[in-house]
Amino acid sequence: MTNPDDLFYMRRCLDLAVRAEGNTSPNPLVGSVIVHDGRITGEGYHLRAGTPHAEVHAINSVADKTLLPSSTLYASLEPCSHQGRTPPCTDLIIKSGIKRVVIGTMDTSLKVAGRGIEKMSAAGIEVITGIAEDECRRVNRRFFTWHEKHRPYVILKWARSADGYIDFNRSPGDAAEPHWITGMTERVLVHRWRAAEDAILAGGGTVRADNPSLDVRLWKGKNPVKIIISRSGALDRASKIFNGTADVILFTRNRDVTFQNTRVIYLKEDQDFIGEVLANLHQMGIQSLFVEGGGFIIKSFITSGLWDEAWRFTGKKKFGGGVADPFTSFNACRSYHFEHSILEKAQKF
Repeated sequence: MTNPDDLFYMRRCLDLAVRAEGNTSPNPLVGSVIVHDGRITGEGYHLRAGTPHAEVHAINSVADKTLLPSSTLYASLEPCSHQGRTPPCTDLIIKSGIKRVVIGTMDTSLKVAGRGIEKMSAAGIEVITGIAEDECRRVNRRFFTWHEKHRPYVILKWARSADGYIDFNRSPGDAAEPHWITGMTERVLVHRWRAAEDAILAGGGTVRADNPSLDVRLWKGKNPVKIIISRSGALDRASKIFNGTADVILFTRNRDVTFQNTRVIYLKEDQDFIGEVLANLHQMGIQSLFVEGGGFIIKSFITSGLWDEAWRFTGKKKFGGGVADPFTSFNACRSYHFEHSILEKAQKF
C-alpha cells in the first residue's frame, strides 16, 4: 500500500518537473524533493539538457547537509548511474549519506534501465519504486515513447466548423491564408503547446493554402523544428514557413527540389510514408511531434495508428460545405469550453 506521505511528496516532484516542459529534450522532465522529519528541506528540477539533474539541485539546496543521512530523497524518475554530460546522480546520492530514496518510475532508456536502482541498493540505500507511477510516466510520455516505441510522441491538432468542416473548398487564385475557426485565446494556447514539442508538422497542402509560420510568436518559448510533408515539393519559396525562425525539414518524393536553409529527405515509401517520416525523426533524436496538417495529413496519421493524442476544436461558425473532418471516429475523453469553440481531447492510452 502506498504511503500517503510518499504520494504527497512525489506529486510535489511532478509539480517541479513540469516547470521545465519544452526545455529538457532529449532529457526527461524530473523533479526531486528532500524531506527530513516531515519537512521539505531541499528541492529542485532539471532545467535543460547538459545542466545538473534534479537530484543535484535538490541536494545542493539543503542548507544543513548534516541532515541528509536521516532524510528521504524523492525523485519522479530513477536517478542516472552513468557518466553523460553530467556526473551520475547515484554517486552524489550515495556520497551524501541519504539512506532512503523514493522513485516514481524506472528510467527504461538503455543507459539507465534499473542500474541506478541497483547501484543505490548495493550501497545500502532503501529504494522504493512505483509511487504515482502512472502520473510520472505521463509527465515523461515523450521520453518514454521515443525510447520504448522508437518514434516521436505524436500529437494531432485541428479545428472544424460547427457543421464539421476543417476548411472551405479552395479554388485556384484564392488567398493563401487561414480561415479562422477559433479565437485568440485558443490560438495562444496552441502556441503554448507548440513550444513544448520538439517539432511541428504540416502538409504541403496546408503550407500552400494557409501560408503558416508554424512558430510560437504568441508565446514565450523555443520554436519547434518545422517539418513539411510534400510529395510533389511544389512550395512557394516565399512561404512564411521558410522565414528562418527554426530549422526546416522537407520530406518529399521530388529528388530535384531544394529550398534555402532546408534539409530535404527523399521519401522512399508512398503508402507507409508516415512510418517512414517518424523513423527518420527518431533517428534525428526528435522526441515529440505536433501535427497541424490538413485533412489528408491528419487522416494519414489516424489510418497509420501512429499517434498518441488528438485535440480537436469545434467552432461556432458553419461553413456549409468544404473539407470534412478527417477523424470521424473521434472519441473524446475530455472537453473544454472557450468563447469561440469547444476543445475536445482523445488519446490512445
